[in-house]
Amino acid sequence: MAVRSIVISGDPVLHSPALPVTDFGDDLHELVQDMFETMDAAPGVGLAAPQVGVPLRLFTYNFLDDDDHLWRGVAINPELWITPVPAGDADEDEDVEGCLSYPGERFPLLRSASAILRAVDLEQKPFEIRADDWLARIFQHEYDHLEGTLYVDRLEHFYAKIATKVTRKRGWGVPGLSWMPGVDNLED
Repeated sequence: MAVRSIVISGDPVLHSPALPVTDFGDDLHELVQDMFETMDAAPGVGLAAPQVGVPLRLFTYNFLDDDDHLWRGVAINPELWITPVPAGDADEDEDVEGCLSYPGERFPLLRSASAILRAVDLEQKPFEIRADDWLARIFQHEYDHLEGTLYVDRLEHFYAKIATKVTRKRGWGVPGLSWMPGVDNLED
C-alpha cells in the first residue's frame, strides 16, 4: 500500500465522468487502501478515485462529526440524492470549501444541507447513509468528482473569477500536474 500523487485541476481525468466499478478484485482493494493512505496523508476528509488518476466511480471519506461519531468508509458506484440548494449567497465563513485537486485554496460554495448516499462497499454490500451539514457537503463534493466537476466549477461569479486567476498564476489547468502528500510543500 502506498500514498499516491493527487492530480491537479486541468487533467482530463478530473473533468470527465468516471466509469462504474465492475471488478471487485485485489486491484480495487489495493486502490482503496492507497486512497485512504493518500487522503490521510494530505490530509483530507474525502478523496475520489479520479483525484489519484483512476477514472472509476468510488470515493473514500473520513469525518468526525459534532457527536464524535467517525464516518469513515468507501462508497463504490454511489448514487446521491440531495435536498434543494438554498437560495442566496454562500457565507464566507460557514460555506468555505477546499479540494485536494485545487490545493491550498478555499472558496465559499452553497451546498444542499442534506443528502442520501447509496453505494456498495468493497464486499459489494449495499449501504445507505443519511447525511446532514458537513458530511452531506463531503458526499456532494466527492460525488461531483465522479461526474467530472470540481467545486471551483460551481463557484459564484465573483469567486470563479478569483479561481480563474489562481489557476492561471499557478500554471494549473493543463494535463499532467500533480502533487504528493507528505512530500510536496504547497505553501510555496
